[in-house]
Amino acid sequence: MTAEKLKIALVAHDACKPALVEWAKTHADFLENVEIFATGTTGGKLQDSNPNFSVHRFKSGPLGGDQQIGAMICEGKLDALIFFIDPLSPMPHDVDVKALTRLAIVYDLPMASSAATANFIVEGLS
Repeated sequence: MTAEKLKIALVAHDACKPALVEWAKTHADFLENVEIFATGTTGGKLQDSNPNFSVHRFKSGPLGGDQQIGAMICEGKLDALIFFIDPLSPMPHDVDVKALTRLAIVYDLPMASSAATANFIVEGLS
């Protein structure tokens, strides 16, 4: 019997999508062996950057993707959340972002909001 793959959500605001893609390339050896769950555009960019990634794409964040990932957190179906948040841009769907990060805290899910903290999560799960 094989061990179940880790399940990690990767999300990024528009201005942070390139940084998340670059971070993912740096950690491709790790991410090629996990199931990635991502909001729409972010998931497409990740899949385009590495066809070996197993990316399950949800709706765009403002169209419900954040809530879909939140539901996975509530159901205990994720091992970590990596959400590159842009602190310098206005967020019209700020309530969705707060709800998602709140759920990660409530359910004690490892969560990173930058490359530096995401590196710690990868090191801890490797």
